[in-house]
Amino acid sequence: MISEILETLLLFLTALMIAYLVRHYVFTMTVLKSAQRRKSAITVVNTTYKPIVSILIPARNEEKVIARTLKRMTELTYPKDKLQIIIIDDVSTDNTGKIAEQYLKTYNNIKIVHRNEPEGGRGKASALNAGFKHAKGEIILCFDADYYPQKDIIEKLVKEFDDPKVGAVQGRVTVLNEPQNIVTRLVALERTGGYCIDQQARNSLGLITQFGGTVGGFRRELWESLGGWDESILAEDTDLTFRVYLAGYRVRYVNDAECYEEAVESWRAYWKQRYRWAKGHMQCFFKHWLKVLRSSNLSFREKIDGLLLLTVYFVPVFVLFSWILGVPLFFLHPQHWIGVFWIFVPVSLYSFVGNFAPFFEVGVGAHLDGRTRAQWLIPLLVLTFLYSIPICTKALADLLIAKISGKNDNYWERTFHSGNGNCYIMS
Repeated sequence: MISEILETLLLFLTALMIAYLVRHYVFTMTVLKSAQRRKSAITVVNTTYKPIVSILIPARNEEKVIARTLKRMTELTYPKDKLQIIIIDDVSTDNTGKIAEQYLKTYNNIKIVHRNEPEGGRGKASALNAGFKHAKGEIILCFDADYYPQKDIIEKLVKEFDDPKVGAVQGRVTVLNEPQNIVTRLVALERTGGYCIDQQARNSLGLITQFGGTVGGFRRELWESLGGWDESILAEDTDLTFRVYLAGYRVRYVNDAECYEEAVESWRAYWKQRYRWAKGHMQCFFKHWLKVLRSSNLSFREKIDGLLLLTVYFVPVFVLFSWILGVPLFFLHPQHWIGVFWIFVPVSLYSFVGNFAPFFEVGVGAHLDGRTRAQWLIPLLVLTFLYSIPICTKALADLLIAKISGKNDNYWERTFHSGNGNCYIMS
């Protein structure tokens, strides 16, 4: 009886891994197939659509990076009379606020919102909600404090809102400090697969394109109808993505709207950031999975893709369970060890080729970007996957304990930015 239960669980986990494998293969082939077509296509941009745009930049203790971001904001090519920039100084204890104040003296389209205790310091979603109260734009865009966008990125993002079905838009994130060390290089590869392949494919196939919370934005009227950001969710971007789709709108991805980020520089910082992402994403699963299944605004394909997207941070935990299940099955049925081995193969193949930007997506993404030298590091993505197993397992355990105990342990820990990315910007 016990062995049958274990075999059923292992078969279920294997089937789930195969579903993700097929999904990623489809995504990769979709982008490869359309790559040549995109090269020869002529993009027609509606230059007459110039709505008022407000940019929200939440910042807490970002004195080492905020100056370069604000300087770039003053260099954007979008009409200054239609562009509002709002910095939310969220209980900073360093010189973030003072640096931002210097720009107010010269540029009248820049505004700073100072937040103090006790209303401040409660996370990014809370800071964005506070900043939105001062926004005048029809379109609201968000940039993290360490981000360095292209000068014409606003035009590239805003043009998508000419389509009334588009509720939100997302640009591409690339790593500014990639050459710094092995961690930043691996994060850069993950970003390549996640955006160049994963996001592009979902956009092309009409699936659930994800709003990433930065280098993107949404319609003001839609945000107001949704009630703003949910401050109880750590992954406020994923939460907003599904609320946009459930409301009958779509998220559009713009691959050529690039913005540079300062990636985490150590394995400890990687843990803290991915733990927050994993726990927040899991929160979104429990909040939205049933709504996705019941929604009349989503097609069957969108529902399947939405559920796979919502469960993606559970995958390392599933793999860990499959490994654990494989051991007792081997000893309970030694005569069937060959069959168990073949059941185990798909799980192993998925596990050791990367995490959220799987091996083949990263490889093809790097190929399309012409980054042949970076491809040599792809096998090392096994390190990030193995590292994600305890990260995601702890996130799930903490979330379940919080639900059982009724305690809302939802501390939002910011990512530290050292400013080392400054040396990679050409002045």
